[in-house]
Amino acid sequence: QVQLVESGGGLVQPGGSLRLSCAASRRTFSSYTIGWVRQAPGKEREFVSAISWDSSSTYYADSVKGRFTISRDNAKNTVYLQMNSLKPEDTGVYFCGASRVIYASSWYGHYDYWGQGTQVTVSS
Repeated sequence: QVQLVESGGGLVQPGGSLRLSCAASRRTFSSYTIGWVRQAPGKEREFVSAISWDSSSTYYADSVKGRFTISRDNAKNTVYLQMNSLKPEDTGVYFCGASRVIYASSWYGHYDYWGQGTQVTVSS
């Protein structure tokens, strides 16, 4: 069992930045691929980004390429999602998930554990 806790969400103006964190409860976190999914009201769930256990593989949705950067610090059992140049359409609840696959999968079904989410609101 892996418990994940997201943090770092909030209200930001368009063009601003936020850094989300996904912290895990277990030292074996370093063996898991971590992904980020967002859910906005009235919209389909979107897989935003993922990073493999050893950071050798990453995935970004086209909608965030060039603006978001995913990274991890296995010594701290934490994955980060740096979000720059934020747009109103980035608004939503962001969830992080953990998977045993060895690459940065963007398939929701590969992820076994999910956190409770953190709200991101981009608005002027």
